[in-house]
Amino acid sequence: MKYEDMPGIRRSELWKINKTPRHFRYEMDHPSEPSPSLLFGILAHKMILEPDTFDSEFIVAPVVDKRTKEGKAIWSDFFDYCNDNNLEPITAEDYVRIKDMAIAIRAHKTASQLLNGEHEKIFSWVDQMTDELCKVKVDCLTVYQGRKYIVDYKTTDSCEDGKFERACRKYGYKFQAGMYREGVFQNTLEQYGFAFIAQEKTAPYTVRVYFCDEEFINEGYDQFRTLLGIYHNCKETGNWYGYGDSELLAEG
Repeated sequence: MKYEDMPGIRRSELWKINKTPRHFRYEMDHPSEPSPSLLFGILAHKMILEPDTFDSEFIVAPVVDKRTKEGKAIWSDFFDYCNDNNLEPITAEDYVRIKDMAIAIRAHKTASQLLNGEHEKIFSWVDQMTDELCKVKVDCLTVYQGRKYIVDYKTTDSCEDGKFERACRKYGYKFQAGMYREGVFQNTLEQYGFAFIAQEKTAPYTVRVYFCDEEFINEGYDQFRTLLGIYHNCKETGNWYGYGDSELLAEG
């Protein structure tokens, strides 16, 4: 069974409650199409973490002029081939980019060592405080300089000072670190460190590694406990509330 089809609440879903439970509920009932940025991130993940099976899921699309009779015929045959073999077409430009990104990762000593472990490990557990089933999919479990780490790979627009830190706040990476470590602990009874590998999506595909301190992870765990508690309460009451039922505004 694919991770997406497994029962349980996952990080990307639970984070939506950080806005409001109503936004979460709407997104669950009306799932949106992945953004181009998210789709590119999926491609890069696959190439870097699971290169041996990349060709079984993706295929480079031919460059044709779909306005011509010949181009339409070539594209139609290609489209049928993709459907028959359950392949996702990607552009030649994206394929070259992710290949070059993988080369840059391998050339980065710390990043390549951190990714030398078990990839795409799935963990599920029943939270003891809420009885909610949770699940996580870990990019890599590894040992680095004698300590066990959960490693998460992220594509980003910039690794400049402060830029990735802002992405952490916007996309809930602190919360992710807390939830993932909890999931791994509930399955292994071992406390892991946490590290992010961030890589820019444009040449020269610069790589930067961030080791999370205990305060960062613990604050993320507190966020996880809060959001999971809200999720559980909303399920119990059926009240998926928004920003507030009513508010009094004063003229100023």
